[in-house]
Amino acid sequence: MKASDLVVRCLENEGVKYIFGIPGEENTDLIDSLIGSDIEFIVVHHEQAAAFMADVYGRLTGNPGVCLATLGPGATNLMTGIGDAYLDYSPVVAITGQAGLERIHKESHQYVDIVSMFEEITKWSQQIRVAHTIPEIIRKAFKKSVLDKPGAVHIELPEDIAMMDTEGEPLPVTPMPISSPAEDEVKKAAQLINRAKRPIILAGNGVIRDGASDALRDFAETKNIPVVNTFMAKGVLPSDHPLTLYTVGMQAKDYVLCGFDLADCIITVGYDFVEYLPKYWNDEAMNPIVHIDTLPAEIDAYYPLEAELIGDVKEALEALNSQVKQKQLWSEVKQLKSQLVEKLHASDEASGSPVKPQRIIADIKKAEKGEAIVISDVGAHKMWVARMYQPEKPNHTIISNGWASMGIAVPGAIAAKLANPNNPVIAVTGDGGFLMNGVELATAKRLGVAMVIIIFHDAKYGLIEWKQLNKYDRSNAIEFTDPDFLEFAKSFGVKGIKVKHSDELLPALEEALASEDIVLVDVDVDYSENVELSKTLGDYICKL
Repeated sequence: MKASDLVVRCLENEGVKYIFGIPGEENTDLIDSLIGSDIEFIVVHHEQAAAFMADVYGRLTGNPGVCLATLGPGATNLMTGIGDAYLDYSPVVAITGQAGLERIHKESHQYVDIVSMFEEITKWSQQIRVAHTIPEIIRKAFKKSVLDKPGAVHIELPEDIAMMDTEGEPLPVTPMPISSPAEDEVKKAAQLINRAKRPIILAGNGVIRDGASDALRDFAETKNIPVVNTFMAKGVLPSDHPLTLYTVGMQAKDYVLCGFDLADCIITVGYDFVEYLPKYWNDEAMNPIVHIDTLPAEIDAYYPLEAELIGDVKEALEALNSQVKQKQLWSEVKQLKSQLVEKLHASDEASGSPVKPQRIIADIKKAEKGEAIVISDVGAHKMWVARMYQPEKPNHTIISNGWASMGIAVPGAIAAKLANPNNPVIAVTGDGGFLMNGVELATAKRLGVAMVIIIFHDAKYGLIEWKQLNKYDRSNAIEFTDPDFLEFAKSFGVKGIKVKHSDELLPALEEALASEDIVLVDVDVDYSENVELSKTLGDYICKL
């Protein structure tokens, strides 16, 4: 058989349903080998979008998302989305074409060393040099992408290798090993928590990655320990749960810090340093840390470890649960929770034109009724989503956090709908982020997916303006000219709704979510309170 046929057989063996990408001259054999396969090749309009789709698909399913590009510019266009998967620990397998081996030792058309470039943003980057190694390389790539903390891997397939005759069979897909934490560390952690008067849990991305949300909730409820989540762990507890102290991660003196300031023991569960550095929530390095994760903790002066439970997060929580005594909920938590709720909902009914971001977030929540998967782009709106929007379920809010890349929302929403066709999907984006990959409306329309796109429209790079005003009290080079987004949507056969006043917003969102098609909702946003939020963060520290 042809080597590219063997690659496809190996991908089928791994359970791949979709490959996101763009065909090119150097991957034509692989594209041709997909004819007759059960794998659906989803053609996109930019390779960055293909990588974002694979990234979000991997996060939501736990199975590696797969993206494909040709050599040179096709491969480098993947890198932004691959970097996002790498820093946010999403399982992705990226495949790129390459020039034939006979010309990669010299200057050659479109040739650069892509394998070396991808080494910095993947867990493993490997060129296939011998056709009969394909089954080993494909199996290793998929295993590494989900092993320990998941992440992106990269395979390069030169065009002369792809067309070679070869023999081989896909290797068996074996269950991933599940490790349990050392008993001595469990005992040490339990003793530390049992001595604590005011323990608090910091839940990170790994709780959702390891499917440990139920175990975390059971542990918190049976032991009466409050929970704070990072941006990436939204939904580990429902928004009305008495133990949730909501979201931390603004990288400032966040109002949630009042919980950390009062705590005498912090239990981090599935927490990645890239989510929110310890110096922002343990700035005096006073609180002892119990670390629960699949890998040992990074070394950090603000992260004084007392116990490390390394292994499957769910297994670790269950082991700890059996040895920690039920505690009395520390008295300040209810007051703290009350103050947080007041701050979160103070502007839910804010009226006017343009629309305040708090009102947009509140109306999204009312319209989607706790069922939607929300994909947030990066920009000023992301900070409001991260702070204000509280989903009811894990993996119902996807935020690009570690890499923080603009352009993820629209392609991410397409992937979310493919992964979860029965859930409503909402892409929340700024106008700047939308224009980076808005062309993927054509992909969404071709696929027939239903989703809602909400544009926070201010005709500028609002987050950069926010940072400039905080630092210099002036801004520069952040404004741009937008197209008519409704006409833009119409050109793709997509319905658009313009919202200029808050009174128009909820009906527009309800209409969009009731549709079985793509609907774009263009909302004029009032970001005048961005700087005010930054300046008053210190005032949000609760005095209990």
